[in-house]
Order: sequence, then structure tokens, then C-alpha cells
Amino acid sequence: MAGRKGKLAVISGPSGVGKSTLCREAVVRANAFLSVSCTTRKPGNAETNGKDYWFITPEEFEKRIAEHGFIEYANVYGHYYGTPRQPVEDALTAGRAVILEIDVQGGLQVKQQYPEALMIFIMPPSPEELLRRLEGRRRGEDDASKKRRLDAAQREIEIARQRYDHLVVNDRLERAIDEVVQLIQL
Repeated sequence: MAGRKGKLAVISGPSGVGKSTLCREAVVRANAFLSVSCTTRKPGNAETNGKDYWFITPEEFEKRIAEHGFIEYANVYGHYYGTPRQPVEDALTAGRAVILEIDVQGGLQVKQQYPEALMIFIMPPSPEELLRRLEGRRRGEDDASKKRRLDAAQREIEIARQRYDHLVVNDRLERAIDEVVQLIQL
């Protein structure tokens, strides 16, 4: 991994905090490469293969695990998610900033392999606002699902306070985007 020139930024945060919106805009403003994760779950209504995720079979995912084809991977809510290694390495070698939009568990795996990775955690303004955003996504989740996501968010926030380099509160999207872009461009 010697000779790597680009900067690797891990961006994590709880479901519903606005990571995807923030990452898409930060990629444009920082001229960065956004890694597209692989998953074994089914696509959501508005999701596109190759843009939102690479949707692959569990068998294909496990084959790539055996070939060390992921920088990090995890089983979350019964589905695999992972960051393909080759596109990230190619972008870093080309000198580009790379953004990984992944969960805390994956972020910590990345930090073990890439100690220089910039760790950014996107915080909700409050637990109440996070719940409002989750409900606004209209994904048809039941109360148990929402509670599980809120509990997971609290655990992630506790870990991020200890292990992440920067906490960015997404209370105003423009300000949060500017802050993330500045951190990536430092």
C-alpha cells in the first residue's frame, strides 16, 4: 500500500441522519471518489444497481470475501454489506480523495487497515429529530424496527465519540456539507 497519494475519508452515522445526501454533495464539491458498496439485500424502490449499491448474491459476496475483495464487510440485519477493495485502491493510487459511506463497524475495520483514514461521524441534532427523519423516509418500518435503529444510533454515537476524528452535526445541511468538504480537503 506504499505510494498511496489520495486521502481516504470514512463517513458514518445513524440511519436517517442524512449521510447519503451529504456524501453525494461532498463528492462533487471535493472532486472525490465515492465508493459504492456491495450488498446482498434487495434494492429499495428508488435504488439503482451500481449507483446506490452493487446488488449481488450471497454466493458472489462470499466468493469475494474468500478472494480478499473487500476492505471491510459485515452482516447487518441479515444481509452482507462490503466495500470493494479494487476501486478504492485505484482511486487512492490516482491521487483522489475517496469517501466511504459505511457504518461504524465497517469504519473501525477500515481504520485498522488504513490508520491514516480520516474518520467523520455525522450526528443528528437530537434523538427526537433523528426519529422524525426516520419517520419521514416512509419506508414502512414498524415501531420495533424504528426502536432498533434508534438503539443502534445511540451505540454508534457512543463509539464515534471515542474512535472517530470528527463529529459533524447535520442540523443545517449546507453547513454540514461545507464542514465535511473542508475536512477532506485539509
